[in-house]
Amino acid sequence: MQVKRFFAADMRIAMKMIRDELGADAVITGNRRVAGGVELTAVLDYPMEAVAPKQPNPALEAELRKTQTRIANAHAELSAPHTEPARDRQLLDEKPAASAKPAVAPAAAMTASALDSRAVEAMQSELQGLRELIEVQLGSLAWGHEQNRRPQQAGLWRRLQRLGLPADLSRGLLEKVAAISDQRQAWRMLLAHLAQSIKVTKHEPLEEGGVIALVGPAGAGKTTTLAKLAARHVLKHGAQSIALASMDNYRIGAQEQLKTLGRILNVPVIQIDPSQPLSKSLEPVARKRLILLDTAGLPAGDPMMRLQLQALADRGVRSKNYLVLAATSQSQVLKAAWHHYRPCGLAGCILTKLDEAGTLGDVLGLTISQHLPIAYLADGPRIPEDLQLPRTHQLVSRAVSLQSEESPSEETMADMFSGLYNGSSRRAG
Repeated sequence: MQVKRFFAADMRIAMKMIRDELGADAVITGNRRVAGGVELTAVLDYPMEAVAPKQPNPALEAELRKTQTRIANAHAELSAPHTEPARDRQLLDEKPAASAKPAVAPAAAMTASALDSRAVEAMQSELQGLRELIEVQLGSLAWGHEQNRRPQQAGLWRRLQRLGLPADLSRGLLEKVAAISDQRQAWRMLLAHLAQSIKVTKHEPLEEGGVIALVGPAGAGKTTTLAKLAARHVLKHGAQSIALASMDNYRIGAQEQLKTLGRILNVPVIQIDPSQPLSKSLEPVARKRLILLDTAGLPAGDPMMRLQLQALADRGVRSKNYLVLAATSQSQVLKAAWHHYRPCGLAGCILTKLDEAGTLGDVLGLTISQHLPIAYLADGPRIPEDLQLPRTHQLVSRAVSLQSEESPSEETMADMFSGLYNGSSRRAG
């Protein structure tokens, strides 16, 4: 029997170390949090020899699912308010003064409460470690089962992973081509379904006119995109029917940048106070056919962010708010931007920095999952040349051209299946 301890920054790295050194049949006998990461104890009870790969074990997978359910229930119980310490303190307070020492009883109650809190934290940490361990094992089981049962689907899973598409979206696309036996045809149909899933605005926003506001996080390219939109409109319709406005009172030089653009295009520029009704602030340029409104990219917790969103939701103006998303942003950043700006009502989005993106999977995944129409694409610094109307098939072709050259590793695929299973179990709960 071989027993060995493994130290790593997180559970997934530790599991990979165990698989690499002891093989897939090693048994985890202990796990605990330590300074700098986790410690796993693994046991291998027979000599390390070449062993034929085992088929997925349905019974083991079912048992692991039951264990995860029990862990979730335990988390729920631990998250509930604890009333025992409070009740104990109440009983101590109600005792006669002669039967209790005034200074000692409260101190004892506080000590018991602190010990109870530490015990709960230790249990929560251990349960979290066990949960991560089970998720890793379930991901490996699910991926191995997929490769053995449906090798063609597994190959398509790998190709979609190279595109960087989210697991939920990939699963939905693969279900649509499950009946196609030829892999090349299945891949072509899958890309066609991906193109159909992407929504674009039915009419160009500039041609519809009205108030168009660009919202989004700092650095997404709102001001540059506004300049491209303004120049595009002036070249086609002239400068007399457009005005520019800005809510950005925070970024250094933001007002001067917009005023400079206004002088170059010969269009008026006004400053907006987010604390005032938007309809009142826009009265000086209300007769213009098109008003382009720039906003400040503020942190979600900033009080001025709330005022800005409230101003954009002014029903007297009916502004069309477009979320500006940088294609270079990571998935979590994109999701946070959509979540923060959703309250003002989003008519669609504008994708920027496509020329700098290493993958389009994350940004396309967000627009598809949130049914967010794409209005424009910005793929360079030139004004207004680098602003295009979206074409779904061209977007998919571009995503394919940016796919990773390396095939994802077994650990990467197992992690993806782990996240897929974990997300499904949370929705079911």
